[in-house]
Amino acid sequence: MSESDQASKKPNRLIDEQSPYLLQHAYNPVAWMPWGEEAFTQARDENKPIFLSIGYSTCHWCHVMEHESFEDEAVADFLQEHFVSIKLDREERPDIDRIYMSFVQATSGQGGWPLNVWLTPDLEPFAGGTYFPPREAHGRPSFLTVLQSIARAWENEREGIIKHGAEVVHSLRAAEGAVEASDTLNPDWVSQGYQYFARQFDSKDGGFGHAPKFPRPSTFQFLLHYGAGQSAAERSEHVREMAQLMVTKTLDEMAAGGMYDHLGGGFHRYSVDAEWHVPHFEKMLYDQAQLIRVYLEAFQITKKEKYAQVAQETIDYVLRDLRHEKGAFFSAEDADSLARTDSSKKLEGAFYVWHWDEVKDLLTEEEFTEVAAAFHLEEGGNVNPASDPHGELREQNVLTHRGKKGNKGKKSDPSTALEEACKKLFQHRANRPRPHLDDKIIVAWNSLMISSLAYAYQVLPEDRTLTAAVEATEFILTHLAKPEEGLLQRSYRKSSSGIAGFAEDYAYFIQALIDLYEAGGEIRYLQLAASFQKAMDEKFWDVQSGGYFSSQGGEDVIMKMKEGDDGAEPSSNSVAALNLCRLADLMQSSEMMTRADELMKHFGSTLDRFPAALPLMLTAVLRKQEPPTQVVMAGTPDSPPYQDLMKTFFQSYRPEAVILHADGDGGQDWLIDQGAPIKGFAPADGMPALYLCQDYQCQLPVTDPQELVKLLKK
Repeated sequence: MSESDQASKKPNRLIDEQSPYLLQHAYNPVAWMPWGEEAFTQARDENKPIFLSIGYSTCHWCHVMEHESFEDEAVADFLQEHFVSIKLDREERPDIDRIYMSFVQATSGQGGWPLNVWLTPDLEPFAGGTYFPPREAHGRPSFLTVLQSIARAWENEREGIIKHGAEVVHSLRAAEGAVEASDTLNPDWVSQGYQYFARQFDSKDGGFGHAPKFPRPSTFQFLLHYGAGQSAAERSEHVREMAQLMVTKTLDEMAAGGMYDHLGGGFHRYSVDAEWHVPHFEKMLYDQAQLIRVYLEAFQITKKEKYAQVAQETIDYVLRDLRHEKGAFFSAEDADSLARTDSSKKLEGAFYVWHWDEVKDLLTEEEFTEVAAAFHLEEGGNVNPASDPHGELREQNVLTHRGKKGNKGKKSDPSTALEEACKKLFQHRANRPRPHLDDKIIVAWNSLMISSLAYAYQVLPEDRTLTAAVEATEFILTHLAKPEEGLLQRSYRKSSSGIAGFAEDYAYFIQALIDLYEAGGEIRYLQLAASFQKAMDEKFWDVQSGGYFSSQGGEDVIMKMKEGDDGAEPSSNSVAALNLCRLADLMQSSEMMTRADELMKHFGSTLDRFPAALPLMLTAVLRKQEPPTQVVMAGTPDSPPYQDLMKTFFQSYRPEAVILHADGDGGQDWLIDQGAPIKGFAPADGMPALYLCQDYQCQLPVTDPQELVKLLKK
């Protein structure tokens, strides 16, 4: 809705909220209320069901349904008469979203956003679905028809529909409590996971399964570890090569296709086709963060610069376009935008796509020839109509290096003409109306970015990444945490949202703090990681059956759930399993290692039945099967020789290793107090030294990077 349209309309109750998604709906004629006790009380007092609509600010179909239905006066009037209407940002309250998404998936067999659910005044769901069109189409009833049907059922069949909803919720609760722990860590889990992915792998186009194709970085991390980690030598050469190929082929195709932004860096959410050509154009912080890490790991293994280039360009995008002035990172950029400043309607991908004549007018003849060939431009547009059902990309070109004559992956030696042309296109694009920016700062997603920036500092020859990681961490500690109380808040926009952090916020932040300690050597970050791990155990651990609940619960949460799958974002339980293993190795904590074992065993029935649901948990299991490797760095962490040794070590791929910094000062003393046997580790001959150890059986210290290279090859 334009500013002029808003000026003529009266805002609803969402106008006082911070969430960009809720604010997008603040001028709808629907009498939206935020999720909270006031709305629940109104529903009870008026004996009305609740209409709960859940989405997020960069959700394309959320925008579509808003325009078609929530801006419609007749729909608004009917909702006002028969329901109490609540809008919820799923990114602020993933716990609520997870409950009602599970209900809709159980009752309809599908899920997605917008998520529309009808609840009793006691918050029990009894009906739900996703997108409803304004008019009956494709076998779907119109939204108003659905509303009328549910209103009649509430009046005439209330007892029956409430009973049916309660039965479904009861089944969901029973399923949550029916997870059977395993007595042991089954070594077959990891091989069964590998075999599943090998069966699903698309050898022609990369990725797994059919269109649409989503990046799932936890899968890539598992397969890289399986094929190139410390235990990979136990597997056949074919298996090692296949595990690596499944990842590198997919990374190549993603980076060559339209899912990658060839002008500005960064990845779009997913590909609507099997060839990675036409993406869903939103850009999410959590995708950028995880894919940076995966491309860096591929670079470590293969030594191919194209993977480092993609990682660097994605970092460029995040630091340029998603960074708060005080160092934290914004959540996402929308898929939709105005094609021109004078346009009245937003279109998906408008900011990113190109018309043949537009490109031709901008460039010299030589530049245009290079661009048209490199990015497979076609005069009538290069988008298959099957990938553009609404015609928003008609006669447009999505830039892609894929094609019959195209190079796969980033071009390593682009011509001067092509480089100049890309600069011109990027500058011209910068003058287009930008997609909406969701400037909400989420602890979990920021933490994923901090981890990848810390890792990039170790792998790439640049210091900016560690600086950016530190600044984002300090933002969280200043604005969204009370470390002395073990408290995290979920999100920030102008100020803290006041929403208590969830298990994923804790798990991801603990991971970030460990990564930051290993990269920079500041002991405070490891101390904070240990402190927040204790808080996570106290707040989320299920003392009866094990595993971490997603939330601490509360009066507005009808059931506590546990994340049992690694999707677009990894499960908090999978991340926690890896965190506990790492902390146990760093601090020689048998208690933490026992907790890690209990956590992995808790999901034993899932790993027995479908191990591919939890690839990052499989990575933790794989790590447990390998002898722990400790790298003890002795010296002053900010000295150039020290950093040279660190970066030399990280030219190799050693996912099982932990890094301890023997600084000869308080940090080393604290580690010794925790039980880490690093007393006496010191520089050698006055030079920073690296000790490579397994179970603290260490080889002689190395001070020369070239000697370290030789050692790592043994």
